[in-house]
This record gives sequence, C-alpha cells and structure tokens, in this order.
Amino acid sequence: MRSGLLAALLAGAAVPAAWGQEASRPAAPAGEVVVLKAARLFDGRGDSTVPDAVVIVEGGTIKAVGSRLPVPAGARVVELGDSTLLPGFIDAHVHMTSESSDDWYRAAVEGLRRTVAEKAIRATEFARRTLMAGFTTVRNVGADDFIDVGLRNSINAGVVPGPRMLVATQALGARGGHCDTTGYPYMLFGREPGLADGIASGPDGFRDAVRFEIKYGADVIKVCATGGVLSLSDEVDTPQLTQAEMDSIVDEAHRLRKRTAAHAHGAEGAKVAIRAGIDSIEHGSFLDEEALRMMKERGTYFVPTLMAGEYAGGRKSSRTYPPEIAAKAKAALQARSVAFRNALRMGVKIAFGTDSAVSPHGRNAEEFALLVEHGMSPAAALRAATSAAATLLGVDKRGGTLEPGKDADVVAVPGDVLSDIRTTEKVTFVMRGGTIYRNDRTP
Repeated sequence: MRSGLLAALLAGAAVPAAWGQEASRPAAPAGEVVVLKAARLFDGRGDSTVPDAVVIVEGGTIKAVGSRLPVPAGARVVELGDSTLLPGFIDAHVHMTSESSDDWYRAAVEGLRRTVAEKAIRATEFARRTLMAGFTTVRNVGADDFIDVGLRNSINAGVVPGPRMLVATQALGARGGHCDTTGYPYMLFGREPGLADGIASGPDGFRDAVRFEIKYGADVIKVCATGGVLSLSDEVDTPQLTQAEMDSIVDEAHRLRKRTAAHAHGAEGAKVAIRAGIDSIEHGSFLDEEALRMMKERGTYFVPTLMAGEYAGGRKSSRTYPPEIAAKAKAALQARSVAFRNALRMGVKIAFGTDSAVSPHGRNAEEFALLVEHGMSPAAALRAATSAAATLLGVDKRGGTLEPGKDADVVAVPGDVLSDIRTTEKVTFVMRGGTIYRNDRTP
C-alpha cells in the first residue's frame, strides 16, 4: 500500500501542462516592453500583409499589433528591416526523438545500439534545430521510452531550448501493425510488445491503453489506423483496427479531454477513424472522395505531411531501403498528390505537418513550398501552420495568430513571404513566449 509520504511526493510531481507553464529564462528584465518592427506582418488569419508592422510585447504576451503604432516610452526596439513578421510556426506532426538517414540498414543497427540516455540527448538537439527554424509549437505523435515527455518537461522548465510540445508518448496500434515492431523475431527483443508499447486488442484493451498513455504524460492520443511505409511487415493501405476498437480509443480520449490523431494512409482505415470522431487524419496518401467527403462533413482535419513522401521516396530521397519498404514508399508518393489536391478542392480543413524524423529536423519549413506547389495559396499554407494548426491542437486561445492577449511567439523571414514562400526556410528571428532565441540582425 502506498504510504502517505509517497502519495504526497507523487502528487507534487505531477506532469506540467504542455502550454503556458514554462520556467524558461527571461529575455529581458521583468516588465520590460519589447517592440518588434519590420516592413510587413502576416497575422495568421488573412490573405495579405500589413505594412510598417509593429508588435508590442510585454511579459511574454502580445500587447498590441498594427501598422505604425507608437513606441511606448522606454521600450526596447528590435528593428528587423525588410522582413515579414509572422506567428510562430506550428508543426502538427513530428517525431522529435529520432531521425532517419539515407541508409535504412545502418540506421536500424545504430538504433538498436543507442541507449535511452543517448536518444534523449540527441532529442535535445533536434528540439533546438526545430525552434531555430521558427517552429515554436509542435505535436509529437509518437516516441519510445517516454522520451518525448521528458523533453517536453525539460523545455517547459527552461533546461533546454525548444518549441512547446504536445506529446503522444507511444502511438497505439494493433499487433502486427504499423505501430508494432514487425519484421524481426520476437526473441531478439526478449518479449512481445504489449500495453506499455502501445499495442492492444479489443475495445476494452484499447480503452485501457488510452488511460495508460495519459497516466504517463500524453497530451494527445495517436493511433495507427492503417499500415505504414517504414514498417516491414504490413501493407501500407490496409485497415488495422475494428470500428469498435477505434470507437473506444476516440471516446476514451475525448472523455478525458485529449485530442486524437490517426496515422492513416489507406482510405478504408481512415473511414474507420473518421466515423469514430478522430480529430485529424495524418498522411492520407490513398484517401478517396468518400473519405474526404466524410472529413468535410465532420470537420476532420487533414495533416498531409508531403515532406515525408519527398524524403522517403521522392525528389529529396537517395535512400537505401529493404524492397518491401521501397515499394510502399513509391506507391504512397504516387498517390498522395491526387488525394491532397482533392482535399483542397473539396474544402477539407488542412493543418501543417511534416513527419520530421523521416526528414531532418530543422528543415520543417520545406513543407510550405510543397503545399503551394500542390495548389494552396501562400497565405493558406501559412494559415495551415498558424491559426489552423493552433485550432487543431486546441491552443488557439494562446497562439497561432499575432493579436493582443496571445503568447509572444513571433518569427521573421526576409522579404515578402507572400511573394516567395521559400523565405520561410530562411528564418532570421525567433521569439517564443517573449524570449528571443534567434536574431540574425544582432551585431
């Protein structure tokens, strides 16, 4: 039986919230007003920029936003010149605790050799890169050994620099599916994966799995509804959970006030998740018009992760894969553009996500150009990574736009971002919660 002392200690060690409880170092003396000035501003809501932009920040909060606003007496002015100010970018699909390489076989061996401690240390570098690229908030949709929980808490405590994180801990999946360890003899790992690894069976088993993840720090519940590209032994587009199993996952997560995300390349598995009330479909390579119509009707978000296709099998890839993975990567890449363009045509809600880890961390902004190449306007692509992503993640009251009362998450890119979306890949200024982490114009 737990002692009273142990219970008190555990109660005092509760996991901090993902947003708004940071204890990071202050960027300026308490009460100092910081004024950001640039040639233009995109607020995350509209289709155009505001000229002669001014953002006034005090105590980590935006106090005023507009054109040619007067500078308060005694304020510290940060001149950013011919730049565009934007809300801090949000990536709704990352895996911050790992990173793939061009040689699948070598990466597999290295992954087996790395200790949990080494993986955690490497994750702090991935977090730093992501923040320096202008991404001030991310949703981490799957990690081993609860490293994402530790990383989130360390960032919130100011121990390491990084974006705010909402974390999923282990993604949930069916035995033998994409979220399971497949393609290896189970004897190699000493045991068969189970609840602690996110693997369950039946409605009651998956309901318990949701509770397990939340018990150990999950902010969001992620489930693998279909097969995947980078797993060895499953077909990329096949459904992997029954309707009753998916219903239990979404119902339990929502009952406990957590949002949900479904890895789903295939249309039929996606429909199972959509019927259950999932909040977002990730990847969606083979989504058909029925699935997209269901998403439109229910307000389900689509997180297309176009970069993942490019790095797994497209123009940015020169990777060595086992034949079964190479074939799946090719099939998903060939299908994804049609699905995404159909989603745009049908008015499905789009949120920005990259699947970083498949691609190198810190290059997240390459997704913007891919979204525009596939039919989004530059302004719509920017909204996908600001106001739309904030709404999907449930943090829109605190971030996603530049307006008074929001947290001071502000980035700057050179020139006019609406004329050249690739300037998002050249971030020169990053402020998160009023702290300046990057300013390339500083002498």
